[in-house]
Amino acid sequence: MLDEITERLEGEIEKLTHELNVELPDRISKAVELGDLKENAEYKSALERQQFVQARIEHLAQRLSELSKIDVKSMPADRIGFGSRVTIFDRTMDQEMTFTLVAGDFMDLDGGQVSMASPIGQGLKGARAGEEVTIHLPVGERTYQIREVVTLPEQLGLDPVT
Repeated sequence: MLDEITERLEGEIEKLTHELNVELPDRISKAVELGDLKENAEYKSALERQQFVQARIEHLAQRLSELSKIDVKSMPADRIGFGSRVTIFDRTMDQEMTFTLVAGDFMDLDGGQVSMASPIGQGLKGARAGEEVTIHLPVGERTYQIREVVTLPEQLGLDPVT
């Protein structure tokens, strides 16, 4: 999972760096050739995009740095945390759900991922299989039975830390 996220971040940084160093200077140069920069929408648009791309690259580089600090070997193998694949039963909805807990930047709802920062992510953090947790959601309070937990260390085949 960490490798996938790292690859995605590095891929986006690579595309944005190309845009910043090749495409945007070309757009800015062409806009300058049009003359009066005070009312040149193309020029202003290219400069705004340049600022956005620079900020996004900085943000992604920071996220890469944070990911590199994650020590999967020290993660508990029996409690829900980052990267855990969790199956829960929603008593109110009489429905079972399975998802993976990820950082918000990497969330893919269609791919069955839930952010660690979400109410569900926060409410499940640290819980174990077999436990029941009650979580306060915008739609009201919900009780979930945790049916199965496969932690990131387990997924990677590491020795358990309990």
